[in-house]
Amino acid sequence: MVILKLSMPKLNNQKFNHLKIHTQYSICEGAIKIDNLKNFCKERKIKSIGLSDTSNLCGALEFAENISKAGTQPIIGTQINFNFEDTVGLIPLIALNENGYKRIVELSSRSYLENDELSDPHCDISELYKNNSGVIVLSGSIQGFFGKMFDKGRFSEIHKIYQKILSNFNSRFYLEIQRHGDQNEKIFEKYNLQKSNELKIPIIATNEVFYLHQDMHEAHDALTCIGTKTYINEKNRIKYTDQHYFKTDEEMSKLFSDLPEALENNYNLPFRCNFRPVFSKPVLPDISSEKGGNADEILRKESEDGLKNKFFKVFKINKENLSSNQEFIKYKARLDHELKIIIEMKYSSYFLIVSDYIKWAKNNDIPVGPGRGSGAGSLVAWCLSITDIDPIKFNLIFERFLNPDRISMPDFDIDFCEEKRDLVFQYLTKKYKDSVAHIVTFGKLKARMVIRDVGRVIGLPYGFVDSISKMIPFDPSRPLSLIECINKEPRLQKLIKEDPRVKKLSDLSLKLEGLNRNFATHAAGVVIADKKLTETVPLYKDSSTELLLPSTQFDMYSAENAGLIKFDFLGLKTLTVINNTQKLIKKNNKAFDVKKINYEDHKVFDLLSSGKTVGLFQLE
Repeated sequence: MVILKLSMPKLNNQKFNHLKIHTQYSICEGAIKIDNLKNFCKERKIKSIGLSDTSNLCGALEFAENISKAGTQPIIGTQINFNFEDTVGLIPLIALNENGYKRIVELSSRSYLENDELSDPHCDISELYKNNSGVIVLSGSIQGFFGKMFDKGRFSEIHKIYQKILSNFNSRFYLEIQRHGDQNEKIFEKYNLQKSNELKIPIIATNEVFYLHQDMHEAHDALTCIGTKTYINEKNRIKYTDQHYFKTDEEMSKLFSDLPEALENNYNLPFRCNFRPVFSKPVLPDISSEKGGNADEILRKESEDGLKNKFFKVFKINKENLSSNQEFIKYKARLDHELKIIIEMKYSSYFLIVSDYIKWAKNNDIPVGPGRGSGAGSLVAWCLSITDIDPIKFNLIFERFLNPDRISMPDFDIDFCEEKRDLVFQYLTKKYKDSVAHIVTFGKLKARMVIRDVGRVIGLPYGFVDSISKMIPFDPSRPLSLIECINKEPRLQKLIKEDPRVKKLSDLSLKLEGLNRNFATHAAGVVIADKKLTETVPLYKDSSTELLLPSTQFDMYSAENAGLIKFDFLGLKTLTVINNTQKLIKKNNKAFDVKKINYEDHKVFDLLSSGKTVGLFQLE
C-alpha cells in the first residue's frame, strides 16, 4: 500500500475526516441542510469536512462561510460527470488551492454549457488531465465513473485511465475504499487494493454522507425515489444501505482497522488544502474605457445633460434660459445632492449600466415600464431615462431608494414588454460577452409538495394523498411549516393518531420538508460581471428550457456574496397590451402618445369609482 505521510499535530483528537458530504444541493440525493451541518460541526467540534455535491458547486460559498463560522475547516470539492466511450459517471475532485478551485469551477460549468439538450451534463475524460494543478482526484464510489466501468467488466480500460491520471496528478490521486455495504462494493474494493499495489496509487478511506443521523435512512430512501421518479416497493431502482450517515471517529477507525494506511491518508489530506471561497465586495463592469473618462464624470455629465433635455421636452424651456429659472435651480440642487451620494457610495457604474440597456430598449421599440418601487424616487434615474417619473412633481424621496446608511446595493425593478424581453438579453450577451447570466433558484419540498411527493413514492392512492394535502392551508404570502399546519388542523392530528399510513407519511415528510427538490431559474434576476463569469462563479444551464442565457449555480444570496451585481428584468404582459392598444389607436389618431395622457382626467377617476372595472385576483 502507498501512504502519503505528513508530520502534522492532531487537532481536537479527530482521527477521521468526512470528505464526501452531500448537502441538499445534491438534488434529491443529499439530505443535509448547511445550517444544520454548521450546528452539527460546532457541537461535535469537527476539525474539517469536505463538500462533495453531485454535479454542481451550488453550495460551495455557503458551505465555506458557514462551516468556517463553526470553527471547522471547509474543504471544497464536487463530483463531475466524465465521459469515456460509452460510459458517463462521476469522478470526485477536491480543490487544494485557489487554482484548483478555479479549475473545478471551470469544469463544472463546462459540463453544463458544452453539451446538447439530450445529454446529461458531462465533460470528456480528456478535460480531466488539462490544467490540473491544485486539484486532487479521487476514484469515487461503486456508483461513480470507475464503479460503472467495473460493473461492465472494463478492467483494462480502468487500468489505463488509472495510469493516465497517476502520470498527470502524481500524489494528487487516491483510490477510495468505501464500506457502506452497497452492492458490488466489496469486490470493487478488492480490485482497487490490487491496483494500489500494482500501480503504487495511495488508498484513502471515505464515506459518502447523505444525512447526518442513521434514523434518516428511510426518509432518504423516499427522497431518492422522489428524484428518480420511482416507488419504494420497486425492485429495480437505486437503493443505498443505512450506512450513509455521519459516522463517528470510533466507527470509522473500527471499520478500517485493517487498513491503517487508508485512515492515515484520510487524516492527512486536509493539511494539503489551503483554500476556501470567501465573500467579495460588489464588482461592476468598467464602462470608463467605452465612454471615455471615469464613471463618476460620465454619470454627472449624462445626468446634467438629461436634466436639461427634460426641461426642454417636459417644461418647454430652452437651455439658454435655464440658469435663471427657479424651477431648474431647485431641480439642479436635488440632482447634485443625489449625485454626491451615488458617487460617494461608488454606484455610478450601476446607474450607467441600467441607463444603457433601458435606452437601447426604448430606441429599439421595446416597451419599458415607467418605473416602480423606491427607484422612482431618484431624479438621476429620471434624467438618465431609467424612469419616466418626475420624483419632485410627485414628492418622492430619494433616500428611500439610496442613502449612506443602506448596506445593500440599489435595486431598480425594470419592467419590459413580455414578448420582447429576450431581445434585451441578446443585447446584453453581445455587450458583456461571457459575463451575463440568470440566477438559479431551487424548488423546495414545502408542506403540500412534500406530502404529495412522499405519498406517491410510498404507494398511497392519489385521491387519499390529495385529500390530506388539501388540509394544509395554502398562503404564499405566509407559508406555514408542516408541523404548524398539523398543529392547526385537528382532522390531520386525528388521522395521524388513527391511521398508520398517515403517521408514516407525516413522519417521512417532516424529515424531508424544506430540502431542495429541483433546479429553477429566478423569474427576473440577471447578473452582469466585470469579467468572464466562470472566473467568479460556476454556471448551470437547463437543457429543457429555451433560455438564452445560462444561470449561475449560486443562488441570489451566494451570487451577491460572490461580488456579482443583480439586475432585475421583469416581463410584464401589461406593457405588451398597452403597446398593442397604442398601435390600434394610432391608426385613427396619429398624434396619440400614451406617455402624454392627462394624469388629472376626471373621467378616468369617475370610471374607477363606479365599480364597473374588472380587477385582477389570484386563484390557488
